[in-house]
Amino acid sequence: MTEATIATAARRRPRITVGRVLLYVLLAVGALIMVFPFIWTIVTSITPGATLTTTPRLIPENPSLSPYLELFSRVPFGRVILNSLLIAVVSTLLQLVTSAMAAYVFARMPFRGRGAIFVLYLATMMIPFQVLIVPLFAEMKTLGLINTYLGAILPTIASAFGVFLLRQAMSTVPYDLDQAATLDGAGHFRIFFQIMLPLVRPALATLAVFAFLNTWNSFLWPLIILRDPLMQTLPVALSSLQGQYSTQWDVLMAGSVVSIIPMFALYVFAQKYIVQGVAGTGLK
Repeated sequence: MTEATIATAARRRPRITVGRVLLYVLLAVGALIMVFPFIWTIVTSITPGATLTTTPRLIPENPSLSPYLELFSRVPFGRVILNSLLIAVVSTLLQLVTSAMAAYVFARMPFRGRGAIFVLYLATMMIPFQVLIVPLFAEMKTLGLINTYLGAILPTIASAFGVFLLRQAMSTVPYDLDQAATLDGAGHFRIFFQIMLPLVRPALATLAVFAFLNTWNSFLWPLIILRDPLMQTLPVALSSLQGQYSTQWDVLMAGSVVSIIPMFALYVFAQKYIVQGVAGTGLK
């Protein structure tokens, strides 16, 4: 190894400064604060008889899976998980379809009043969902969709945030590709499916994760629209484990761990696309 190579390697080596050390310490402390509730949830779920008032013990004395066994014996948890998966997956797929098609119209098809309509549509994000509960319930009752999966899914298939996210991503695609495809005889549908969608896959993956998590964690609407206990979703079933006077926190935490696993797996699988999608659409 020559002296020039050694000097170049020395210049490339990051300098250890007080500021950098403090930054690493702050990041480590922040990460510990964020991770500790999840660790505490897991520890509580394998500690029979644990309560939230006891002193935290990261290493339980007598760990056991009995809270998980009791969880599945008290609640039809297999059916509950299938209900949540069905509603979340179908809602996510439909939301991707509607958001992508609307975003393409706003990004690539000019028409009078397009900007005003887009702004008005985005303004709907400022309306709390609780305000829409009564009219939505009345609409579902008129359509005969009370206590049905379709009634739980329909209000979630359109998303102003999804349209905004995908519209921002599609706006970054060069118009030259559209023009070249048009010269080859391609119409809007072909441009949409063969050019636009493949180029905005990171944004689609980002929206899919956000939509799935939002539907998976939804509590209020499934609680109101689904009356049959066998059609309950996971958040509603977990709330039934909390008693009026006493709560078995080990069983409740076991249910929380089970509910976290699909979300964690989805995020790990799509993490790369989420970073690309957020960076490509300008979200902060």
